[in-house]
Amino acid sequence: MASETRERVTDAIASVGYVYNRGAARLRTGRSGTIGLIVPEITNPFYAELTAGIDDVFDKEGRLTFLANSNELPERQDRFVRRIREQGVDGIILCAAEGTTGDVVAQLRRWRLPFVQILREIEGAVGDFVAPDFRRGTELAVDHLVARGHRSIVLMSSIRKTSAALERVNAFQAALQRYGLPSSGIHPCVTDRAAAFQAAEMLLAGRDPPTGVICHNDVMALGVLYAAQNRSSKAGRAFGVVGFDDIPEGSHCVPKLTTVATRPAAVGRAAALLLMRRIAAPKDLPERLLIATTLVARDT
Repeated sequence: MASETRERVTDAIASVGYVYNRGAARLRTGRSGTIGLIVPEITNPFYAELTAGIDDVFDKEGRLTFLANSNELPERQDRFVRRIREQGVDGIILCAAEGTTGDVVAQLRRWRLPFVQILREIEGAVGDFVAPDFRRGTELAVDHLVARGHRSIVLMSSIRKTSAALERVNAFQAALQRYGLPSSGIHPCVTDRAAAFQAAEMLLAGRDPPTGVICHNDVMALGVLYAAQNRSSKAGRAFGVVGFDDIPEGSHCVPKLTTVATRPAAVGRAAALLLMRRIAAPKDLPERLLIATTLVARDT
């Protein structure tokens, strides 16, 4: 259609107040043009960037995203899966709540509803999966602290028992063994600033405090920085802190936070594109995509 003709058609549609009937289109094509996205937490800046990346792809494809927050509750997640399916979505992107079993994946397969697991893998549930390379990111964090002379390093991990947390723990232990260093401890913690602050206060008040801390995410790392400042322990070469995710606040705090960039928007875009491929070719073999992580070295 010529641009002038297209413009006249668009003006005519606007003048009569025409609204595209997606329900009628679904009857014609068998597709609703909608996608479901279920995440376990929406207050963390990481998930905001992840969602933006997903929505960027679907918006360009003329699709609408239904967002639901499971709040780490599998039973709530199951309700959302059913409700989203009732909306006739063409597929689902799922960041599984802690404790999710393979039953949810089995149900999606019975419904023949395309899906992609993102960030967290459900144990025993084979299927499409996209995540940052958490293992490599943790190795980079250990490398950074060791290169700065640290030999007593703690991992402040997530209290959640998820594949994303386990990847970090395993990589941390393996990296220390590679350097011939003993583990100074793995401290599971609620992944928010206040809990990390309290945990760091206890660590720093101990008889033999660590000289370096790697945190599950940047929100926790900021709490650790505040605890160090509260105890007049200057974060930097004497006390190293490394976060995960590279949220904007990390580059503006004082001192500026060293972090592992996990590129959540890129992860979201990759998951959205993978779901599009799965919708188009439901019988193709599952794909497992790891998005490269990089160390962003700053003051800590």
